[in-house]
Amino acid sequence: MSVMQDVLRSYRAPREVFKRRLGTEVREDRAIAVLMSACVLVFISQMPVQARIAHETGQELNMLLGSVLLAWVFIMPLVLYALGSVSHFIARLLGGSGSSFSARFALFWSLLCATPLWLLWGLVAGFIGQGVQMQITGMLALLAFVTFWTINFRQAEWPRA
Repeated sequence: MSVMQDVLRSYRAPREVFKRRLGTEVREDRAIAVLMSACVLVFISQMPVQARIAHETGQELNMLLGSVLLAWVFIMPLVLYALGSVSHFIARLLGGSGSSFSARFALFWSLLCATPLWLLWGLVAGFIGQGVQMQITGMLALLAFVTFWTINFRQAEWPRA
């Protein structure tokens, strides 16, 4: 199945999709591809927001986009790798039996699955601006990420058959 089909299917059956995507072998190349795809999509979701800020404040759009690019494509992957490893360490203290790879992949896959809502949030924030619509879509995106991460992390550390 394609990645986009799996992302959409994750909204109906997240545990099964994650288990299949995780597979049986450690594939760090797959994990970094998922992470970088998610980070690039989050960067893309920020483009309308930064364009709105540049238009309203008169700041240079390229400078704003450059800072967001630096944050999401270069710094956040390192932060997310560290967060995934720390979450695995905490799970081990609580009796988790998964691997560090599975804990990191759970985080990365969760971020990728939440990116459609991040993209929607970016459009709402860019075209509508501050308001209840932006807050609702932002909370939905955050809720989706947290929900996916909770489900995937539990499957990674305390697997069910």
